[in-house]
Amino acid sequence: MHSKTKTSLYRRAYVTWLISTGVNTVPAIMEATGMPRRTAQDTLSAIPELSIVLENKSGSYSVVDWGMLNKTWFKNNLKHVKDVLSYP
Repeated sequence: MHSKTKTSLYRRAYVTWLISTGVNTVPAIMEATGMPRRTAQDTLSAIPELSIVLENKSGSYSVVDWGMLNKTWFKNNLKHVKDVLSYP
């Protein structure tokens, strides 16, 4: 079992990753992860707490600045992150 802090951080990082790969709307995030709409919306709202800058154009998000997230680390550990979150 992983801590709530770890899963919250990983969820925000994973959604940021998804946005950077073109999975950049709430419905697309829900489909890719299986998360409920409210969880997807709450996660998007919480991402800026990590100093990550997102741009929202009519519900389509893009990553402007990865902030404190190390994109290379994330890419290299994607499988682990998905396993921790139990995402496909």
